[in-house]
Amino acid sequence: MGTPPRGLTEVHLKKICQRYADRPRYVTLYDSQKRIPVYSAYTFKKTEADRRVDYPWMYEPQLAEMDGNGNMLPYPTGYLHMKFEDSQAVLDDYSDVVLYERGQLNPDQHQSDPNDRAATYTLTNVVPHIREFGIGPWQDYLERIRVRLNNYCRGSAFIVSGVTTKGNTIRRNNQDRLAIPEDMWSAYCCTDYDRNAPHDVRVRFPAQAAIAKNTKDGNMVNEMTVQDLENFLKKNMDVDLNLQIFYDNCVSPSPLPPSLHRTI
Repeated sequence: MGTPPRGLTEVHLKKICQRYADRPRYVTLYDSQKRIPVYSAYTFKKTEADRRVDYPWMYEPQLAEMDGNGNMLPYPTGYLHMKFEDSQAVLDDYSDVVLYERGQLNPDQHQSDPNDRAATYTLTNVVPHIREFGIGPWQDYLERIRVRLNNYCRGSAFIVSGVTTKGNTIRRNNQDRLAIPEDMWSAYCCTDYDRNAPHDVRVRFPAQAAIAKNTKDGNMVNEMTVQDLENFLKKNMDVDLNLQIFYDNCVSPSPLPPSLHRTI
């Protein structure tokens, strides 16, 4: 319904229209102080589980107040202006970190068009994942959702994926650079789904959410209702009591009563 999640109250958060090749691809709410996204919101595209292609990592000129048309751009090879480095993560922040890898909130395997996939490779869509978590439970969860939405979502599926933080950071040059997520969370909404799906699948529509600890151990992904996720986030994020991830809680549009059909 063209409506972003509501209830996130921090004034320094920046909404990014993630543009690539002159087209908007998805939306990110970015914390330029912690230098990681709070969430990315995207439309799921049905895909095959094919091997990802190597795309260049990009940065976001919109945050650095540079001239341009709003498109994300590949990282320059030369000197980085301090204003650019102040506003967002840079490749050097991840280069000497052993425990963490770059984890996409809008993952490339949930996109099909090559340009949509390329657009997921911006550091404004990335958070530090504990390696064992990112390539283990979270990767398995993303694949499970890909298969579920491929097979049983008939219309559009909308996904919001985000993080909570507790103050731990990745440091570089004796400075706090990147907030480390405490939890990873995700929720999808698909109101047009297969009503004949098996019962254990059907109960996970029209909406379902999940949360997991970004840790080496004890990092199992727990699926839950979107309302249960929202209750968790109200206790663990700086949000207000009006927090709502999906417009009207992802309720299917009501069908017209029979008495009105002949008037259309």
